[in-house]
Amino acid sequence: MAGKRDVSPSEEDFTFVSPVVKYLLFFFNTLFWIISLVLMSIGVYARITKHETAMACLTMDPSVLLMAVGILMFLITFCGCVGSLRENICLLQTFCICLTVIFLLQLTSGVLGFVFSDKVRHKVTKMINNAIEHYRDDLDLQNLIDFGQKEFACCGGISYLDWSQNVYFNCSTENPSRERCSVPFSCCLISKDENVINTMCGHGMQELDYVQAGIFINTNGCIDKLVNWIHSNLFVLGGLALGLAIPQLVGIMLSQVLINQIQDQIKLQDYNLQHHTDLWS
Repeated sequence: MAGKRDVSPSEEDFTFVSPVVKYLLFFFNTLFWIISLVLMSIGVYARITKHETAMACLTMDPSVLLMAVGILMFLITFCGCVGSLRENICLLQTFCICLTVIFLLQLTSGVLGFVFSDKVRHKVTKMINNAIEHYRDDLDLQNLIDFGQKEFACCGGISYLDWSQNVYFNCSTENPSRERCSVPFSCCLISKDENVINTMCGHGMQELDYVQAGIFINTNGCIDKLVNWIHSNLFVLGGLALGLAIPQLVGIMLSQVLINQIQDQIKLQDYNLQHHTDLWS
């Protein structure tokens, strides 16, 4: 055939798409896809094992938070897995845009939280007070509050008197609860020398002043203890934030590189198709 250009096998097999980038992005997303399934499973299990009264505080429910994070991760990583494996630009762009938006939201939240620390403190105080009100409604929430009070050696939001906001610990004379004017056991000061632990040590503590109550329980609130802990562990928190940001940046970079390679490959295929069609035999 006169005028026909011979195409070598090496030219036909050439591709701009790097298998290393393609499968690295695929396995990267597969790992986080599995993590998302684990988070959803834990959240669903925790949700279905709760009593109906736990529905009263869904905004503070850790199981709902786990399910929400798991579902979001599942959808995003699914786009990344299928997009990289099938070399689908639309899915890869969706994956890249979602990661970019999440990263920018995290960055913005961190900056705004630092600039408007007083408003953040007020918001945290409101959340803790809400959690105190629903302390007996949700076992997971109760365990979370108890863990925080033991870990930070604190009691309540601002002080131990905040527990009067809970219907069971309320200090009003009309309250028929046996826990009236009490605080949870997690507020108590436990001595290692005690052979028998007094689990009733929190009873009647709200009727005592700070000095008297301080003999038996932690009287300082958890908000100040949390703020002090944050100031003392800024480098640790910075490292944690960096550890969360790096996988996102890696995912964004790999997806963008793969998108560019696929677009170059499409241009090459169009070029070859056009020139093969134009040739006369």
